[in-house]
Amino acid sequence: MSNAITATGEKLLTPAMLRELSARSDLQGLVRAGSHYGVIAVMGFLIWLVSSRYGLAWALPLIVVQSYFVGFLFMIVHETAHKTAFQSRALNLAVGHLSSFAIGLPYEYYCLFHWDHHRYTQDPARDPELLVGSIPSSDTQLAIAYSGLRQVAFRVRLMLRHALTGNATAPWIPQAKRHIVVKEARLYLAFYVVLLLASLALQTTLLLWVWVVPVIVGQLFLRPYLYAEHTGCERTRSAFQNTRTTYTGMFVKWFAWNMPYHVEHHAYPSIPFHALPKLNEIVADQIVYRGPGYIAVTRETWAWFRRARQSGGISVP
Repeated sequence: MSNAITATGEKLLTPAMLRELSARSDLQGLVRAGSHYGVIAVMGFLIWLVSSRYGLAWALPLIVVQSYFVGFLFMIVHETAHKTAFQSRALNLAVGHLSSFAIGLPYEYYCLFHWDHHRYTQDPARDPELLVGSIPSSDTQLAIAYSGLRQVAFRVRLMLRHALTGNATAPWIPQAKRHIVVKEARLYLAFYVVLLLASLALQTTLLLWVWVVPVIVGQLFLRPYLYAEHTGCERTRSAFQNTRTTYTGMFVKWFAWNMPYHVEHHAYPSIPFHALPKLNEIVADQIVYRGPGYIAVTRETWAWFRRARQSGGISVP
């Protein structure tokens, strides 16, 4: 059976192909999540071992490496938000909340935020990723944006606002869901306080160096990756035009849960991470924005931000 063609010339998967590619797998999800968390556990042990024997300074390179893997826990949050990381809904929720807690991004809130991002991708009036930010006003501000520091600060302020004031109003949060967002933020905050008090009681800074600092430093790796997804792409409704796929190595694809195939993900968000390489083989010729690696794409997105600032461009994530 041949693929159908849309009015804009895009090929659609046949129902049989879509069913095959959309099959979810607990095994695939457990292998990917297990390897991701396994590396974090091993790196955490090495940081503790080296810092306790030789001093913290000797463990700093390990903390930087740990930061990459902790920062990219965001990709688990993303995949579980789509309920495609596992076949089991319970596993999606459990691993999703664990990963969200680890990076300070409440899960239920992110699901609502991300759902609207998919509904209104690249729509400056309705895409949440465009609504929560603005064009950096200088190269210094642009560098801070790429460091992820302003995103971390925004995330912390937002959680505190939800938890302490009960104010969870945003276009992407339905009124019926606001109490869930507030309750979630309060639970996350309570667990953070418990861990802080436990660390003080035990007089240990272990969590600071194996977790908290890596969450912050990890944004240096994650933010340029996230900017590559849509920055500089067209403001259309077509995923093949408003999103970028970046071709990169197996290591990055593994810990990014195959999301460098981002056009494919936006075109068919029901297809799980492990099927995206196969989907790419089917639709690659339709992709408008193809990144030849993250170094090249980061140069491109950086230049786009500078041009947008000089021309008085619209908001960006």
